[in-house]
Amino acid sequence: MDSHPLEVFNCHDYSSYSGREVLCLLYIIIYLCKQMIELHFKIILKMQHLQRKKKSVSTSRNGKDQMVLAFFHPYCNVGSGGERVLWYPEAVYVVYTGDINVSGQQILEGAFRRFNIKLVHPVEFVFLRKRYLEEDTQYPHFTLLGQSLGSILLGWEALMQRVPDVSIHSMGYDFTFPLFKYVGGCRVGSYVHYLTISTDMLSVVKNQNTGFNNAAFMSRNAFLSKAKLIYYCLFAFIYSLVGSRSDVVMVNSSWTLSHILSLWKVRHCTNVVYPPCDVQTFLDISLHEKKAFAKLLNEKAAESRPSLKLALIGGCQNKEDELRVNQLRKLSENLGVQENVEFKINISFDELKNYLSEATIGLHTMWKELLGIGVECMAAGTIILAHNSGGPKLDIVIPHEGQITGFLAESKEGSAETMGQILSLSSEKRLQIRKPARFSDQEFEVSFLSSVEKLLI
Repeated sequence: MDSHPLEVFNCHDYSSYSGREVLCLLYIIIYLCKQMIELHFKIILKMQHLQRKKKSVSTSRNGKDQMVLAFFHPYCNVGSGGERVLWYPEAVYVVYTGDINVSGQQILEGAFRRFNIKLVHPVEFVFLRKRYLEEDTQYPHFTLLGQSLGSILLGWEALMQRVPDVSIHSMGYDFTFPLFKYVGGCRVGSYVHYLTISTDMLSVVKNQNTGFNNAAFMSRNAFLSKAKLIYYCLFAFIYSLVGSRSDVVMVNSSWTLSHILSLWKVRHCTNVVYPPCDVQTFLDISLHEKKAFAKLLNEKAAESRPSLKLALIGGCQNKEDELRVNQLRKLSENLGVQENVEFKINISFDELKNYLSEATIGLHTMWKELLGIGVECMAAGTIILAHNSGGPKLDIVIPHEGQITGFLAESKEGSAETMGQILSLSSEKRLQIRKPARFSDQEFEVSFLSSVEKLLI
């Protein structure tokens, strides 16, 4: 076994001759080069093994080659809108998932229950056991870097089990792109919902503003802010390198498009593909029938109106999400409004439709949000009130044929004032505001297939 160079020479002995120091440095360089060459050959051998493995598993029973199309989706059983994907005919479909506590059949049943989708083609699930490597709880510091490096190890586990011809990523694991492309020999497609880092995040740190990605103690310290800005800039540079390895890039809003073009600089292969939304199901809800709640509001004087109800609907992925829900429950108790707040977690598609059919306002307050539930709220006849940023500002709540399509607000005061304005609208006015036709499953199918076709040729 080779001795470590630092065991042979003490490079920190400043009383040594300069020639010995040079020899020490050369020895270290030779040692590192040797290790890099060995690693290079190991990667080449592994790539050859993966290519042979790909060829052997891509052949059907009748002897014909089949294309293997894989979705890298460690959280495919969570149930958010980003998980709705369209299957291309005549291919082998693989989903990499870290949901090891459920079966493939249970995942399919969950897709039907939450999205009203039933697959007509079989799908193969590859279960990954190292999903914990990319969870934020593993990295209290340098979280972005830790999760990104962890996702590479998770991607390696995926390739060791199944090597696809085409790999499509929709969960933001961009650091796996070079791995799938150069080691796995795959064509890589990405559907970007959320950016790992954005120019907005850089601005928050640069301006020393407190935010979700910049703690108060950090923003108050000039030195720490500069150090973090350097870290973010370096990370953004690496992010642009790995992201640009994608052969096809799809983004789900105009806001995402501007940031991706700024960071990845891949205009030639980037397209906006609005996410699928089964608006027809929600459009079936009658808007001409006046809700009992609205009638009651009109019949009662303002000072004696019944209490309003706030229903918070969403999904929980893990214990951290459950903790956040519990914090919200405690907040409602501290504010004395617990009797007026309902928490609906991981509900079915039918339950979601029922809640939207009875709601008057669809409140969507996330900063720099993209698309999703806001469109379904509009289709169901609720009036959308979203944060004045991101996708809602650029793609959803925009004038349509000269008519308003919803409302935007930035502060608690502005939101409260706007909600009061919305409650005074008539059902006829709500009918005029609802114009979500450009978001649909059909529109998604056309745009998605148009982009993915480039990977399948």
